[in-house]
Amino acid sequence: MSHHSELIFPEDRFFGPDARQRDLALYLYARVASFPLVCPHGHVSPQLFVNPQSSFGSPVDLFILPDHYVFRMLYSQGIELERLGIRPSVVRGLPSNGQLSPSSEAPVSWGVEEDPRKIWQVFAENFYLFRGTPTGLWLNYSLYYTFGVRQKLDGDCAQSIYDQVADRLASPEFSPRALYERFKIEVLCTTDPASDPLESHRAIRASGWQGRILPTFRPDDLLDLEPPGWAERIAELSQASGIEVSDYRSYIRALENRRAYFKEMGAVATDHAALTAYTAELSVGEADNIFQQARRGEATPTEAVRFMGHMLMEMARMSSEDGLVMQLHVGAYRNHNPLIYQRFGRDKGADIPLQVEFTQDLLPLLEKFGNDPRLRLILFTLDETAYARELAPLAGHYPVLRLGPPWWFHDSLNGMQRYFDQVMETAGLYNTAGFNDDTRSFPSIPARHDLWRRASANWVAGLVVRRIIDLEDGEAMIEDLAYNLTKNAYKL
Repeated sequence: MSHHSELIFPEDRFFGPDARQRDLALYLYARVASFPLVCPHGHVSPQLFVNPQSSFGSPVDLFILPDHYVFRMLYSQGIELERLGIRPSVVRGLPSNGQLSPSSEAPVSWGVEEDPRKIWQVFAENFYLFRGTPTGLWLNYSLYYTFGVRQKLDGDCAQSIYDQVADRLASPEFSPRALYERFKIEVLCTTDPASDPLESHRAIRASGWQGRILPTFRPDDLLDLEPPGWAERIAELSQASGIEVSDYRSYIRALENRRAYFKEMGAVATDHAALTAYTAELSVGEADNIFQQARRGEATPTEAVRFMGHMLMEMARMSSEDGLVMQLHVGAYRNHNPLIYQRFGRDKGADIPLQVEFTQDLLPLLEKFGNDPRLRLILFTLDETAYARELAPLAGHYPVLRLGPPWWFHDSLNGMQRYFDQVMETAGLYNTAGFNDDTRSFPSIPARHDLWRRASANWVAGLVVRRIIDLEDGEAMIEDLAYNLTKNAYKL
């Protein structure tokens, strides 16, 4: 192995160049490096943990297929998704979000690569594209710490590394349950559709395994009237709740029924994604009118926006009553590339951040619930320009609000530094929600938490070095950033 191909992880990585700050950051990081991982929000499938003998499958199943960060980057360099094993799917129309709908049939697809070794080879030959990116950090960390790989991944060593990873994945020590324990995960929350029967969660509970896997209630596809198939999803809600959903009142009762079921199954939170932070209250008559139009397939985009704004307020009301923490993720313009959406369906890496306004859009919700001690609302945005201008001042005032960590495109070393710089002075550390990894890729969880803990240690060390805080406060802050804030925000 040549020196240049060796994979190296220095112990002082991610810390600033100033020697005093770096030494202090190392000291602070060491205090929390082995703390358990609290994972209150993410998209790992609960199915992985049902069976003690479950396997992640091949290295491609583990590292490439679940991770839109990976194929987003490769696609940006002209690599067809079919070469990565992504299967085309038939999609009816494009959710408008006030956006375009496809004007032609999806192009005829060329063959999908089935051989995982060939997919891995393409990935490895192009792995240099991830240099300096968060995805590159997560992948290298997983290869190095979880799978013992000591060589940089490239086209030349692709197959030997594939063999090494595949060999490990075939052993019981690398089952999802075993890695959950090895990663020292204390709790892992999944994200589940509102009508999901939660059979995997039920089976995990019944198995007697001590791992704590909790569901999260996500009703987006029932609140958003625009994507195709809404009426069919309402029928599923009727079936799941045992309530015949025929009007707005029965729809609300059915949603409350499902929330109660999720809570009974251990859920601590709900999750909502919206294009904007718009909220506004409708009368029951107005809401029912839009609901009935949607049932007939006649709701306009404007009505869909009004309905979503109203339903976010209803979700806040329900959270104030049942105690489920409400998460709101705002500002992702999804499926921006219609050709990719038509050919492969949603969530294939073509999601782009959008400019978002919070102060006025959230006012109706905050007027009604912003001072209610029973509600906890955690806000996430893809629009960093809102951090210092709106989000930090809002969270620094309203008791119900907490700011979620840097999300998605900003879940990175630079994104974390910008967050600390722009949010903390105004909001205060204790109006933030710690860290969540929000991942689909299970092996990246410890890598993401390690990056957050190092970025946090570097930031706190900077405060101590500049005499803004003393070391005693710094020690408390790093422990809160690594562990306590998240437990508190999510009531875990």
